[in-house]
Amino acid sequence: MVVEQKNVVKGELYVPGDKSISHRAIMVGALAEGVSEIDGFLLNEDCLVTIECFRRMQVGIEILPKNRVKVYGRGLHGLKHYLHPFDTGNSGTTIRLMLGIMAGQKFNSVITGDDRAHKRPMGKVVKHLRTLGANIIGKEDGNYVPFLINTSHLTGATFDFPNSGTQAKSTLLLASLFAEGETVIKERIKSRDHTERMLNAFGANIKVEGDIVRSSAVQELFAQKVYIPGDISCAIYFLAAGLIIPNSEILVKDVGINETRMVIFDVLKKMGAKIEITNVRTIDNATIGDISAKHSELNGITVEPDEVARMIDEVPILALIAAKANGTTVLKEAPEIMQKETNRIKAVSLELSKMGAKITETPEGIIIEGGKNLKGTVVESYNDERIAMALAIAGLVAEGETMIRKPQCVDVAFPEFFDILYRL
Repeated sequence: MVVEQKNVVKGELYVPGDKSISHRAIMVGALAEGVSEIDGFLLNEDCLVTIECFRRMQVGIEILPKNRVKVYGRGLHGLKHYLHPFDTGNSGTTIRLMLGIMAGQKFNSVITGDDRAHKRPMGKVVKHLRTLGANIIGKEDGNYVPFLINTSHLTGATFDFPNSGTQAKSTLLLASLFAEGETVIKERIKSRDHTERMLNAFGANIKVEGDIVRSSAVQELFAQKVYIPGDISCAIYFLAAGLIIPNSEILVKDVGINETRMVIFDVLKKMGAKIEITNVRTIDNATIGDISAKHSELNGITVEPDEVARMIDEVPILALIAAKANGTTVLKEAPEIMQKETNRIKAVSLELSKMGAKITETPEGIIIEGGKNLKGTVVESYNDERIAMALAIAGLVAEGETMIRKPQCVDVAFPEFFDILYRL
């Protein structure tokens, strides 16, 4: 994939539905009684894998025109035994969240994935589920797929999360639907709350008290209508282009602006970004708005550990923005990013450095000296969609042409990405 430098980008656009919410809508809808109607569903590879896994358990799921989906729920205890392993492809979200659901079933199951999934560490999630009583066997003591989930009796427990752990929390909340007693999660760093919101909308018993989340089992969940807003972690790439390319302005419409997802904008505003959110409204419990970004004189800042922990997906594009800002930006402590199947800190440092950025890795994160001119070259995506999309935006500001290897990985998260990019 070749990306050429652009002198200006302007336009209005829409991004696909939020991936995190799309996964959860299928799963919770499958566990509910009745027919759930989902509007704005993200039809990417990862979310289609989730649909296929639940179809294997005899959950009726219809994909309709205009990104609408119907889920014919079977209830909390109505999933049917599937005799073969669930193939989750490269979807780490599907694996982690399904572990929580399958741990509470009255039948054994096996979860596996593709070669990339076999490199995704899952040990923390498995350890937490074992604390509830789950019987999970996996490679390297449960750190990697494939996983065998045996039937077990789950009992509520108390967890203390020192770092942000959205998927670990979500996995436990799904498992708590089948656990005896109360499951309590204390978050020292507040993470995304999509699972709490969705489960409660479907009738779960989850209480949030400051940094403590409490969940107890219920007898049943009830089908709902779900509106999925545009994915903020997809919108950020085009907004970044508006910020760093002179005379540019981008408007992304109908984006989800859940407060637990807004840290990237707080960081950018501290750097001097001209970002504005307008037309804020609520649809089916989803808060959405239109986000605009204008070319800005940006300045380097220090990004604190709690901020880095809450924007793992956004760190690659933030590194690019920092490379074009004035002064030095420091990203402190990013252990969760380093532990992914792609070390995003190392990957983005290497590839942007090839283009002329000055980035120094430290044991805790990266130091970026901004204000450098970038030059197009051949760069590697590492089969990581977040790296590929950040490098594509880098190509817009780099002199000459930038060729991205293995750009097809973007289809996992954002199939329309390059089509929108070339229309700007």
